Amino acid sequence: MRILIAVFFVLQNLAWAQAPMSVQLFDAISNYEQRKLVPEDNTQHRFRGDVVVTNGKIALALRHRGAELYTGTTKRAELVAVGKTPAISLSAVKIIENNPSSVALDATFKTAKGESLTVGYELKVGQVFVETRSRSGATALRVMAPCRFAVLPDFFADDFVVDAATIAAAEVELPSENFLMHLLGDGQAIVTAVWHPAQDDVRIKLSGATITHSEIPYGKNGKVSVAVLNSPGVWHHRDIARDEADKIIHLDWKAPFAAHWRVDWRRDDQLTDSWEMLSQKPGGEYVKHGWYGQPESFGNIDWLKDGRKRWTTVLGSFQYPCWLDKNGEGYLQPLKKGVHFQGPALIYPISRIEATPLEEFTLVDIMRATLGVGPCEYILDIEGQKKRFQGRPTCASRTILDDIYGKKEQKTKKDEVQKTLDEVLAFVRHIRGRIGDYVTFGHDMDAYLAEQKGKHPELADLLAELQTITGKIDAAVAKRKDGIKTPEDATQLVNEFRTTLVDYEGDDALAKCKKITAALVKIGGSQDELVGECRMIIKQLRQRAATAMTTDLRVAPIAVEVRRRTQQMLRNPTSYEAPRH
Repeated sequence: MRILIAVFFVLQNLAWAQAPMSVQLFDAISNYEQRKLVPEDNTQHRFRGDVVVTNGKIALALRHRGAELYTGTTKRAELVAVGKTPAISLSAVKIIENNPSSVALDATFKTAKGESLTVGYELKVGQVFVETRSRSGATALRVMAPCRFAVLPDFFADDFVVDAATIAAAEVELPSENFLMHLLGDGQAIVTAVWHPAQDDVRIKLSGATITHSEIPYGKNGKVSVAVLNSPGVWHHRDIARDEADKIIHLDWKAPFAAHWRVDWRRDDQLTDSWEMLSQKPGGEYVKHGWYGQPESFGNIDWLKDGRKRWTTVLGSFQYPCWLDKNGEGYLQPLKKGVHFQGPALIYPISRIEATPLEEFTLVDIMRATLGVGPCEYILDIEGQKKRFQGRPTCASRTILDDIYGKKEQKTKKDEVQKTLDEVLAFVRHIRGRIGDYVTFGHDMDAYLAEQKGKHPELADLLAELQTITGKIDAAVAKRKDGIKTPEDATQLVNEFRTTLVDYEGDDALAKCKKITAALVKIGGSQDELVGECRMIIKQLRQRAATAMTTDLRVAPIAVEVRRRTQQMLRNPTSYEAPRH
């Protein structure tokens, strides 16, 4: 496939969309039929009309008023260079590169105040994004893609969803992390801005119940890429009523292609809960996929259930709430306990799986293509996503020890008994260490917020709310204090087992074994539930910091720091935190 550059004056339609897929340069004097072909590799041509670059997937049109992004004949976004003021007219275009694999242009715009802004554009073969770079003057890129919903994807916790229907302000500020998705129309397309490194915050302008545009600052490297995922049903919206909890909802939506689809549920506290959809295999079983598209076992030995049954330390047993059946049709089943969903549920493709067609793109595909391997690995933080595990869970240890003593095999399996005791103690200490990290984080965060309240008394009420969320960690620990005991209590139980039971073969050996293993399970279960609760509190704090920016722009620097710290805390979870449900 080759890149096309066409130059013409658009009259009644966008005839360039039907142009052959080869590198061509057109200069139209009065209409598309009267065009002059400029050979590829010619970089000296002086344009007399509009400039259009297309690779058959998307097209960038440079016109008198600015840049426009198309799929087919449908305009998806306007890309406006911004300096001290926005650009209002195109004054010059220079061809930098013009070959079958890539076309690069530099365009200079004028603002109402006469300021010159030069932006570079590059479109490559087979890609669904255009790369823009600030050459001079431009400090930000305005992405004009009107929509109701915009999403800041979060690979560590829950997405942040901006719903214009719920925001009264004409302008809000969002954390400048790396992505912003505009969900266009009724599921027809997603326009995604991608940038790295994240620096100044993103601004969103609203008019009524519509997000009119976002404004992305050009960072140190001066690059912002804008992609279009174009496929009917590439995203979907379904409003959830409170009384639909636990009901199976057959969506009026079928996945347009195989992928790892994410559901952003709105909770009744107005925060977002992000879940990845299961995929049903031909045989009826379900599979969940990882960030690299590989199937993950749906659970572990302690809580693997049939079908969509799931168990986590915080939510207990429940039916996994979102899935695609074997035909790709979407289903939702809102949770009935623990977390309540009410309001919009949004679905979009976050990453590809082994069955994703090569010609289709997901959010992670765009990230990899636009940012390259280094930044991509940094943002996904694959090492930070890995779950840590040490020892053997208390339930599994109980099963092993009770079985050995029930069969009176404690002497012949003495080594296995000792190994199991080592492993269960390592497990208890590992989870307790993670809980300790959460407690330390909470105290440090509370001190930081208290310091900021002193510096910014005008933000006292909002910062106090964040402190209240942070304080939930200590409250959760206090509530489970009797259940988790102290690390010394677990060590004492294991030592008691070693000294009184390892070589003991009395008639009450099994009863004594069960008494100690039950006590260890009680400690382990309480710890597991507590560590899961701590993670949910940090996720709530992270998201609330982002929502604070939409109500008061002054809190932005503090909110960004809170989100930075929470991401660090969420790294390397234990498996019992259920980091991805």
